[in-house]
Amino acid sequence: MTDAATYLDHAATTPLLPEVRAAIVEALDLTGNPSSVHRHGRAAREAVDRARGEVARLAGADRNQVVFTGSATEAITQAIVGGVKAYAIDRVIVGAGEHQAVLKAAEASGAAVERVGLLASGVLDIAALEASLRAADDAGALALVAVQWVNNETGVVQPVSEVEALVGPGRHYLFVDAVQAAGKRELEFAARAADMMAMSAHKIGGPSGIGALLVKGHCDTVRLIPGGGQEQGRRGGTEAVALIAGFGAAANAFRQRYDAADIARRVDSVSAGLRDIAADIVFFGGEADRIGSMASFAIPGLKSSVAMMGLDLEGVSVSSGSACSSGKVGRSHVLEAMGVDTALVGCALRVSLGWSSSDDDVTEFLAAMRRVVARHRSATGQAA
Repeated sequence: MTDAATYLDHAATTPLLPEVRAAIVEALDLTGNPSSVHRHGRAAREAVDRARGEVARLAGADRNQVVFTGSATEAITQAIVGGVKAYAIDRVIVGAGEHQAVLKAAEASGAAVERVGLLASGVLDIAALEASLRAADDAGALALVAVQWVNNETGVVQPVSEVEALVGPGRHYLFVDAVQAAGKRELEFAARAADMMAMSAHKIGGPSGIGALLVKGHCDTVRLIPGGGQEQGRRGGTEAVALIAGFGAAANAFRQRYDAADIARRVDSVSAGLRDIAADIVFFGGEADRIGSMASFAIPGLKSSVAMMGLDLEGVSVSSGSACSSGKVGRSHVLEAMGVDTALVGCALRVSLGWSSSDDDVTEFLAAMRRVVARHRSATGQAA
């Protein structure tokens, strides 16, 4: 068994950028509480404010629209659970392929939850969403719509602008999960019709344990943790200065490090190589607009767990379509919502590349995958 030297799971978490590591180490020497008025507190506050500006620039947001949270999951929960409470939301409308953080927050909100289906391409069924909003209007119900900009399993890009037009400014509320889109799409939050948006540091080369909720001014009362008035009263708890500084450094450096065209070229090489290894391979979401950094696929008969274990023994790290918190391979609700055959869902794999990926990583992955497939087919008596 070799050390896992080939890391192709950037959609789960990205390697820490060197600029981020330096920023965190520097911030760890700041002693003061950002809420204190003495010089040590002011130095910590300056680091937090600087990071807020960097995150705002990446998101196309105003500085005062950035609320730091303990994770994207917390940001999502604040937007949905806090939004339902703040505005007496009657219905939370979510896409069937949303991240579990969104689905679980909707269930915990206390409002009625309605799931809108996906097309076979993985794109949200816009006609069904329009019908749901029309039904809410007819019933005099206030809705909060939650939509994921880029799906974390398939890379399918959702038509956020179309959703914004349907929800309508001042008619209902819209929350956008931009975790997989940040740094790869122009978010332009301040100019968009979305009311709230979530981001995560560790998807853009930053540290885990820090996220952000972007909020428009009319959403200032959307809270989850009241606390002692930090983050302009929108999220209580002493700010994690070092993590926030790392988030800011990532927001500043990621776009310089992330070469979308080069990464897309490598993903195309991955896809072409996989077709050469297994002619019966199935790719998911290929008919839709997709982010260029990941490939979602299945080789019929080769279970996700078997493939991942085989690749791990080869020193290659990838993921399945979905994984639960215990690390066990789970069945993808996204692929099921797309109508993918149950047997094929159990074979789903995701390869995702990022700022640190190289051509050698692609070569190593394809060589390892060829060996894994050959061993599996030999063991099961399948034709090569």
